[in-house]
Amino acid sequence: MNVDVDQPRCVAAGHCVSAAPEVFDQRDEDGVVVLLDETPGEHEHERVREAALLCPSAAITVREGERPS
Repeated sequence: MNVDVDQPRCVAAGHCVSAAPEVFDQRDEDGVVVLLDETPGEHEHERVREAALLCPSAAITVREGERPS
């Protein structure tokens, strides 16, 4: 799995942080998403998928598959 975020698209709702706090955070000054881990471990995959589904601005992109080498 590979994760990408579109910070300009983010509306700072924070659903991603609630769903997957090991993968997402928010900037203190404006609440915009910060990606902590672009290739999360398998134990995080379900939470990352949930975060992407919950994102009201569709700012999270998840690409399934093997980790890049």
